[in-house]
Amino acid sequence: MIRTASVVTICAGMVAAAFVTMASAQATGAGEDAEQPRRVAIRFLTDSDFPPFHYTDEEGVLTGFNVDLARAICFELAATCDVQARAWGELLPALKRGLADAVIASHAITPTALNEVAFTDRYFFTPAWFAGRRGGAQIVPTPEGLEGKRIGVARGSAHEAYLKTFFRDSAIVPFENGDLARDALAEGKIDLIFDDGTSLVFWINGTLSRACCELKGGPYHEPKYFGDGVAIAVRKQDAQLKGLINQALRRIRESGRYEELILRYFPSRVF
Repeated sequence: MIRTASVVTICAGMVAAAFVTMASAQATGAGEDAEQPRRVAIRFLTDSDFPPFHYTDEEGVLTGFNVDLARAICFELAATCDVQARAWGELLPALKRGLADAVIASHAITPTALNEVAFTDRYFFTPAWFAGRRGGAQIVPTPEGLEGKRIGVARGSAHEAYLKTFFRDSAIVPFENGDLARDALAEGKIDLIFDDGTSLVFWINGTLSRACCELKGGPYHEPKYFGDGVAIAVRKQDAQLKGLINQALRRIRESGRYEELILRYFPSRVF
């Protein structure tokens, strides 16, 4: 997951595919529909430096979309809620050691992650996207349209693997991280970048981009490369908690609370 440096406002029309309400897409198991024994308390872990999903505000309070969603889940389950922050690399290990009940930190559902933990129903997608400089010649983001174009990408990422598979006739330029690729695009050293769409939206509309760039084309959702959405991680043996959280997520969507949280943190969301 690629981080951003500050909370930014998303421009209208750019985040439509980055956040997808999943109510109609969730498959519900019969076992999860049945009444589950309640949990008195749920201990959540998250990170603290990925605004607006989870971050520490100016008063030192842990907040963000994921934090408020965790609290909404606890409210639906009539459970005491404890949300603590740890470094990103410590989250899943701490969960596996029993130091928490769940992790809500925008983890993508990937085969690697599924080897370690179980996941609840997804609560949004993070598609991949191209970005290029504003104005100039029209760019068609297809393999044919990008033939010979210089495309920056983070080295060793799923985005690089996708480009090497489907955009073989483009000049793929790997960088050590996404920030360096964005800098190169802003300076005109490359024609495009291919990256996590959510991070690109924040960068484009933030001060670091200096209004240089815009999204190009549409989102890419291929699960093989970009995961099968974002969900809450629980221990594999804790099927009860997984069922409870899934029930709570459905109620939050049905009540309109999910939409309220989206609009609070992403006020220019347009569908």
